[in-house]
Amino acid sequence: MSTYNSIAWLPLCAGLTGIGLVISYFAMRRRGLGSGLRGAAWSLLPLAAYLTGSIQMFWKIGTAIGDFAAHLVLSPKVWSGVGVAVLYAVYIQPAGSVALSYVILGERPSLLQLAGVALVLTGVVVAVTGRSPDTDPAPEVGYSRRRTRIIRHASAASTDTSPSKSP
Repeated sequence: MSTYNSIAWLPLCAGLTGIGLVISYFAMRRRGLGSGLRGAAWSLLPLAAYLTGSIQMFWKIGTAIGDFAAHLVLSPKVWSGVGVAVLYAVYIQPAGSVALSYVILGERPSLLQLAGVALVLTGVVVAVTGRSPDTDPAPEVGYSRRRTRIIRHASAASTDTSPSKSP
């Protein structure tokens, strides 16, 4: 993988400019002066970018975009951030837009809009603080309905009485 410093930028930019100027000359002879001048202007851009140090800036921008794209595709942490942003857009943003329209634009929200905001915010609070249906509180240590029933049956058998019907 090549890095910025391993590329000979001056010969590369000068070569591109030279090739572009030659092509611009032929374009001027074939299609006129305007076409040749436009071509010459575009041809001078690589050399100007090298002389102003813009190539290094474009290199850094390109590598930053490439690194971001690679991390976006491969990182679960980034995908979690994308999920949070989507949840914001779906849940919180509509409530915020109703509030901002009231404060900034002076619009009065309808009863249906206020009910929707209340429903969305209630859903967010329940989702954040609520428990899932699968997680019941842990039973008390030592208590079990089955064990209690077995103990009652054993005690009833030893005293010759019928066991009670309660659990």
